[in-house]
Amino acid sequence: MAVTAPAATGAAAAEPGPDKPTIRYTEYGIPHIIASNWEDLGTGYGYAAAKDNICTLADTYLMVNAQRSRHLGPNGKASPGKDQNTTTNLNSDLYFQRIKDNGVVERLIGLPAPNGPEPEVKEAIRGYVQGYNRYLSETGVNNITDPACRGAAWVRPITELDVYRHAHAEIIMGSADALLDGLVNATPPGASAAPPPASSPEKAGKAANTANAAKTAKKIRDAMAASHRQSMGSNALAVGSQGVSGGTSMLLANPHFPWQGKNRMWQSHLTIPGKVNVSGASLLGLPAVNIGYNDNVAWSHTVATVAPFGLFDVQVDPLNPTKYLVDGEWEQMTSQQVAVDVRNADGSIGKVTRTLWSTRYGPITTSIQGIPLPWVVSAHAVRDVNMDNLRAMNTWFRLDQAKDVHDVVNTLETTQGVPFFNTVASDRKGNTLYADIQATPNITDEHAKSCLTMTGQLLFNPGLRPSNVPPVSIFDGKRSECDWPNDPNAVAPGLLDPHKQPRLIRSDFVGNANDSAWLANPEQPLSFPQVMGDAATPRSLRTQELILTAQNRINGTDGLPGKGFTPETMGKLLFADNSRAADLTLNATVTACQSVPFGLVLVDGNLVNVSEACPILAAWKDHNYTADSRGSWLFANFWVRLQGGQSIEKLPWRVAFDPKDPVHTPNSLDSGNSAVRDALARAVHALRKAGIPLNAPLSDIQKVTRGSEQIPIHGSIGELGVLNVITPGQVDGKLDIVFGSSFIQQVRFTTDGPPQAYSVMAYSQSANPNSPHYADQTKLFSAGQWVTERFTEEQIAASPALQTKVLN
Repeated sequence: MAVTAPAATGAAAAEPGPDKPTIRYTEYGIPHIIASNWEDLGTGYGYAAAKDNICTLADTYLMVNAQRSRHLGPNGKASPGKDQNTTTNLNSDLYFQRIKDNGVVERLIGLPAPNGPEPEVKEAIRGYVQGYNRYLSETGVNNITDPACRGAAWVRPITELDVYRHAHAEIIMGSADALLDGLVNATPPGASAAPPPASSPEKAGKAANTANAAKTAKKIRDAMAASHRQSMGSNALAVGSQGVSGGTSMLLANPHFPWQGKNRMWQSHLTIPGKVNVSGASLLGLPAVNIGYNDNVAWSHTVATVAPFGLFDVQVDPLNPTKYLVDGEWEQMTSQQVAVDVRNADGSIGKVTRTLWSTRYGPITTSIQGIPLPWVVSAHAVRDVNMDNLRAMNTWFRLDQAKDVHDVVNTLETTQGVPFFNTVASDRKGNTLYADIQATPNITDEHAKSCLTMTGQLLFNPGLRPSNVPPVSIFDGKRSECDWPNDPNAVAPGLLDPHKQPRLIRSDFVGNANDSAWLANPEQPLSFPQVMGDAATPRSLRTQELILTAQNRINGTDGLPGKGFTPETMGKLLFADNSRAADLTLNATVTACQSVPFGLVLVDGNLVNVSEACPILAAWKDHNYTADSRGSWLFANFWVRLQGGQSIEKLPWRVAFDPKDPVHTPNSLDSGNSAVRDALARAVHALRKAGIPLNAPLSDIQKVTRGSEQIPIHGSIGELGVLNVITPGQVDGKLDIVFGSSFIQQVRFTTDGPPQAYSVMAYSQSANPNSPHYADQTKLFSAGQWVTERFTEEQIAASPALQTKVLN
């Protein structure tokens, strides 16, 4: 493994913290913040985070305060959820203004813990505000070096409420992309609209109802599957005492987060001697470590298969569609005027006002993931399990101080704050943990069976939807008994009992790559309520690759020396960028190519000669998406067209999926199937049309722009079964990287001594093009290199790059 600093030695600090918050910067601008209390620790974090990313943070506070339209105009794009630029500034503002008008965050702040913030959370956020504002005051808006916000009127000092609103926005982002537009544009049918047919939905023809439900469900499934492919994800692998060489356990954290905007991650090391000593990364602006390690435990999160929201189908009065039926009685919806400031084309400030509607279940939406849900005979209300969740901040502060994996489980159960993530962890004792213990709607299988509508069944029940689409519930809102019940074992109303949520502790390995909990370890399949995802269904190729990587390394059958994981082998296997799709299908693809008569395929009205592609694919023998690989970009284009958005089991396999062998099935692509030939022809035609040679090395195509420089990026899309996920897309009209491996960290524990950690921030610490840390780690990532982390006081003091800032 290529590293850039000495190996870890020494022990953690035990002396009292300094009188003033102190930031020690080591290689690549990584801040090691030490203080004597939580407020001072937050101050150091806020100052250092603002120094690196003031414009990204200020833009985030603009969003959560519903001010984007006032300053940037209503038609610009906003990113309020997990994805990029999914709505307009105006819709984003209306969404967050409603939350502000309802005092949601203020109410949550005022609750006692665990539903309200713990004292140390309040203290750290108080300090964060002081640190952020101090940096802004010292620098001055007009002297900010980042041109993205230099001199901007919307860059201002912040308050504690701004930070809580930001935290809340991150917690609810699992619902925002799917529902936001429908929530702020929901309008009842006009009084002049033709009344619906006299027959009620119950009396309509069964065949017609079934057909309509199936059409709607398919549109929603397809839209959610497309969003899932272009959204955040992650891999995490924990290896215990049976799978590590030269240690007691290891953890690989590999989140796939956006490379731009509010969901960038930022690395820090936070220390209050005797209380907390934790290193890792957080979503920018949250003064804790979300993914990282302390002296005894390392953990990461992956996006889970739980849908954090549900819909309720409410029958409306045809003469007064803002009335709806519950238990045989009509109830009046509540209306709410929401107004936001908007910058007009001439620079003047106007106001846009909307009337939004709510029911006892929650607000009305008229679309989900862009698919219309017409408000005619019925309307659809939303209940979001995370709308009343600020508990996640308590969760992360406690995880930062966890002692072992059992402590992690206790934290997850007693806070239920994790919003839409799995947790994977390892500890010094040699244990590994997988846990999908999070804020989950209290929908037991029995409750779902009793209350799902026809469309809801097609979206929720396993076997009726692709396994990579979260189970979305649509319940019968005419019956109050169909609301989410309260469970006495849950932390808050409407949450599933945490003890019913899956967890697994083992000493070999556990992992997750965004599939459900079922195969955290194939030797011990898990069961769980259907609301948490599918079991006994095909796993993604990335899940297969993760499991096979673990099994083969532990068994010593992967071609590398010895058995068991070391930092060297963990790094090599991740950055090998191997494609499971190519392992399974490349030979069949070459056969299909070579079998085309005269090499000519007529597809989409184009006569395409594919003969040039055959030797290129045949020569791509390592199946890797490294920078110098040739044929990999051609195969990726072929695979996307072959899969066509379908789930993996729908492809033309000769051997179908077998739940008794889920890691190796389906397999054996049918080379004689015309879909294979046609997908290859479409890929060849697309590359030629784009002027890309079929044998171009990946480094010529897949790059990230940093100023005037373009840096080659290895890895590829998750559908190919590549662990190091990299998702290209359009940024400012150019092909760039939009999602993928962000903060990557591996940690090894031994029986004694400090943790040994290696990391790389793929897009670097700062979004400021004038920062020295705008592209430095990006170049490391491009070269497949890692930073050896400094964790002890001795290691920090020994850094040749050491710079110290004391906030007097």
